[in-house]
Amino acid sequence: MFEIFRLHLEKFIQINEEEFAAIIPFFKVIEVKRKENLLIEGAICKSHFFVLEGCLRKFFINDKGIEQTTEFAIENWWITDNIAYEHGLATSFYIQAVEKSEIMLIEREAQEKLLKKFPKMERYFRFIYQRAYAASQMRIKYLYDFTKEEFYEQLCKSQPEFVQRIPQYLIASFLGFSPEYLSEIRKKKRS
Repeated sequence: MFEIFRLHLEKFIQINEEEFAAIIPFFKVIEVKRKENLLIEGAICKSHFFVLEGCLRKFFINDKGIEQTTEFAIENWWITDNIAYEHGLATSFYIQAVEKSEIMLIEREAQEKLLKKFPKMERYFRFIYQRAYAASQMRIKYLYDFTKEEFYEQLCKSQPEFVQRIPQYLIASFLGFSPEYLSEIRKKKRS
């Protein structure tokens, strides 16, 4: 199971067997059931989650009581409420398993110790945060620049694994429209 994480690390940094063996104890591995919450609104965000297997989503509940999905994480992706995690604050989000998942997590205090002991991990996390920031920028651009249909088509092209794997009502939530509207878009696309 840790081999997945090692391969991911090696995309960004060089790491030998001894270093990897010393890095692993900073992390915990947990299994979560479908729809199990890893983080709930109002809780202090203490962990950063890496998906070994499965899928997570981050969402908030808007003032109308509707869940609004802001992010997904599948294998080899990280997810947390970055602001709350970095500052030890209460979160406004939920992080929930979309599927039964195996997750590796690191708590903030452990991550600080890890970064001091292994400076190359600072480089690794910098790359991870840069990628997350870039993805967030593109999502904002798509929200403003594309019609709803174009946004869905872009998601189908850029992330086909999501469209195949994620329930349609969650895709609709991520795209910012109702499941019924997504059904209409999909019907038009097929005809």
